[in-house]
Amino acid sequence: MGAMMPALNTNILIFNPHIVTRQLMLGEEPVIFRLLHSGDGELLGRYFESLSDETRRRYGPHPLTAEEAQNLCDNLNYHDTLRFVAFKPGTAPEIIAYFILQLGITEHEMARYASYGIELDTSLDCTFAPSVSDAYQDRGLGSLLMRPMIDSARRLGKRAIVLMGGTQATNERAIHFYEKFDFRRVGGFRTDVDNYDMILYLT
Repeated sequence: MGAMMPALNTNILIFNPHIVTRQLMLGEEPVIFRLLHSGDGELLGRYFESLSDETRRRYGPHPLTAEEAQNLCDNLNYHDTLRFVAFKPGTAPEIIAYFILQLGITEHEMARYASYGIELDTSLDCTFAPSVSDAYQDRGLGSLLMRPMIDSARRLGKRAIVLMGGTQATNERAIHFYEKFDFRRVGGFRTDVDNYDMILYLT
């Protein structure tokens, strides 16, 4: 087993966001996984606007527009939310994935999980939402990025990760993906579609 990585706190990340950067390999292809920076607005906007209607339909945390991308980059707050991006490095860098790790729990998530008999703690638990570009879906990129994302949550002392807004019951590919990383289905709810709540215990 490798040596344990040192603990993190959000103050460290504010002054040294590169501490969680990872250089990874997707087969023969290099991938950089790092926190979103304030200067990434244009790249993130291009990523959002490149996503297919099907990928957009599965994503709920915020609008996928160039305007929203710039807003996110202008208002980064590592105390509240870690926004990770995966890049193809090179002379024309391209974002190929975007992961949100919200360092807390919304009231809606708290209430739903309480109805299942699970008491979440906004200081100990966190909320997760991923997206991967259409060209990189089913190629192992999501699995490659989950490990450093989960590692960052552990290093921050988090107890559990829940899915932001759950996952759609018809999204069998996503459900299988989360189960591969030991997320457990704990309940369900309905919006305009049926959804499952899933949780990963880190301790």
